[in-house]
Amino acid sequence: MPRQAPQIRDAVPEDAADLLALWAATSRNGVISLRAEDDARSSLATMAADPDQRFLVAEAEGQIVAAMKLSRGPLSPLTLEPAVHSSFLLVHPQFRRHGYAHALMDVALVWADEKSITQVTAITDTNRETNRFFARLGLTTLGTVRHASVLSLRKKLATERGHAGARNRQHLVEVLAQRRSMRRRQETA
Repeated sequence: MPRQAPQIRDAVPEDAADLLALWAATSRNGVISLRAEDDARSSLATMAADPDQRFLVAEAEGQIVAAMKLSRGPLSPLTLEPAVHSSFLLVHPQFRRHGYAHALMDVALVWADEKSITQVTAITDTNRETNRFFARLGLTTLGTVRHASVLSLRKKLATERGHAGARNRQHLVEVLAQRRSMRRRQETA
């Protein structure tokens, strides 16, 4: 049986529950908070109203099987050259290797052309398959995106400062000891 062409459209707030189910099916922990659906609805409504953002979904047999967020912005903080930034590519495990990710990227390219944008980026998670997909398409590494909660980062910075302070104090003690030693040698010479 031949595959049907993926049906791609912009997500709407009513897609929140289906998108959360997709997220759970593709994530490692699959945990969704109780507020997640309300948050997802609000987020989808905000993106739908923003001309610089899109959240695409691909459907098969009436269900959402893939999704990807697009945003338009500068390629880097120090340039005005615009880019289409793709992120959060999700494809349900049962529908991988059926052309859904390619179809979503095709829509990203059409959007880039409509906006006269010549650069596209892809922000990915640590999923090896996703990273290999983008590498096969010719996207190279531009940077690394890392994530932490404010609380855990604050704790780590405080710990690092403590270690740095101890290293600095130790270094100061060593420098002073070297100077004393040099003075003694000069006095005895």
